[in-house]
Amino acid sequence: MLTTKLPHVGTTIFTVMSELARETGAINLSQGFPDFDAPAALLDRVQHYLRGGHNQYAPMMGMPALRQALADKVRDVYGLTVSADSEVTVTSGATEALFCAIAAVVRTGDEVILFDPAYDSYEPAITLQGGCALRLPLQAPDFRPDWQRFEALLSPRTRLVVINTPHNPTGTVWSPDDLLALQALVCRHGLYVVADEVYEHIVFDGMRHESVCRYPDLYARSFVVSSLGKTYHVTGWKIGYCVAPPGLTLEFRRIHQYVTFTSITPVQLGLADYLVMCPEHHLELGAFYQRKRDLFAGLMGDSRFSLQPSKGTYFQMLDYSAIVDEKDTELARRWTREVGVASIPLSVFYAEPPGDRLLRFCFAKSDDTLRQAAERLCRL
Repeated sequence: MLTTKLPHVGTTIFTVMSELARETGAINLSQGFPDFDAPAALLDRVQHYLRGGHNQYAPMMGMPALRQALADKVRDVYGLTVSADSEVTVTSGATEALFCAIAAVVRTGDEVILFDPAYDSYEPAITLQGGCALRLPLQAPDFRPDWQRFEALLSPRTRLVVINTPHNPTGTVWSPDDLLALQALVCRHGLYVVADEVYEHIVFDGMRHESVCRYPDLYARSFVVSSLGKTYHVTGWKIGYCVAPPGLTLEFRRIHQYVTFTSITPVQLGLADYLVMCPEHHLELGAFYQRKRDLFAGLMGDSRFSLQPSKGTYFQMLDYSAIVDEKDTELARRWTREVGVASIPLSVFYAEPPGDRLLRFCFAKSDDTLRQAAERLCRL
């Protein structure tokens, strides 16, 4: 019998809840994907290349036009000049980029610090490299990092820290003080960073996304990962990218070339055109999703749930402790069947769940979908 390398890993909660929603006909506010389409102009550009004969392998590191457009965006948004040739790599989704970045750094016996609740792909990637994940819990309701506790976790074996802002699942956003504290500790202790910034353009209430790219000393030791699928409402295209200094990118690409090698050519070319033609899309994305956050939060105002409005991402946490005292994993399944709205339980993102009564709901949905879901939830 084959011995598994991931004995504690089963089918992801996202697959489980989306399948349950499909089986029961529930409104799916669990998995993080829109129920509306990409911009028409973007679809037209992809169609142009699809029918124009651009259907063979792209270069391993990504189409030059897309890498240059991404380098220009990093410069324009974050003030960091990077080389499209030696610092930008296109990947088959952000999850692949996260895996390759972790694999590039982690060796057998290395320790990696994760902030709990943590996205579920981080620890398996660490385990497969022979590393050990150390979890630093973030406490509700603010989910702020405690930098003294972070430094206390460090040891000679600490190699890497994985960060995520805007944060999935809690919808929190790190401050400049957080990035400055991280930068000081990374430089002092010689750590590397994988920065999961897939929701980089989805930040609300006038806040600014504090990308690692804004902090030169921190960027010098970092892999910055983002997602074009999240930004352009095309999660099914699975196009992400990694920005990292040349030495780190070289090692990243050594691994990437044997994981997916490259990603779909006409989609890369269409995205490159759209980035250049319509920069207002990513510049206005926060406002677009803030309207949806405000709609959903406002609709839930008369419910028995309590909430703190999400500060970023397209997820909203709802506290159900005033309604029922039930484990979140069981409740999410039961309400999918009985109420007809699917969600994600917070506890699955923790190594040791703290017992909070919180469910995550995705508001990257049409206004009608959000109204229907809220109507059902308000009956509870």
